Amino acid sequence: MHQRNAASGRPTGTDGSDFSYRMVVDSRYQKVAKTKLVLRKLFILQAALLVIGLFLQIFLSTQEDSGPCELDIAAAAFGLVSLIIGELGRRRSQVGLLRFFMVVSSFDAVLWMYCAVRRNSKLGTAENPSHWQGVFELPEIVSALLGLLLHMFILGYTIHLIRNMSPPKRAS
Repeated sequence: MHQRNAASGRPTGTDGSDFSYRMVVDSRYQKVAKTKLVLRKLFILQAALLVIGLFLQIFLSTQEDSGPCELDIAAAAFGLVSLIIGELGRRRSQVGLLRFFMVVSSFDAVLWMYCAVRRNSKLGTAENPSHWQGVFELPEIVSALLGLLLHMFILGYTIHLIRNMSPPKRAS
């Protein structure tokens, strides 16, 4: 096999008409690479949102003199650990870790929403329509809803990645 000449960009001893015989990367592997890149960016965004949400809750709780809640700190730490598990599964292409990440991060998303709603006891009744206009102005609820929306995107991309990483099923 001839060595490539760096100056010309094609192998020496060929006129370039042998392109149809060259190996092509399967589209499934191209999809995996693109999905991994998108997931990396979403993981970074989710980690930033978790940290911002945690600092926001700690800042607002110090203004109210109630102190930070241990459950809020545990939910943020649990979320960051689940993102580390997801990042390891993404980097190493391990389906088992990615599935475990999906379960753990879903539990964390529910816990994060619970913490945000519990902290804002103003959400007691839904009878007053003007009451719901003020709900979305609360920073904890907004950050939790953004985190939940981002979590849905992460789950979708993780499922897409798992499907493309798994070998195709052979017809028997």
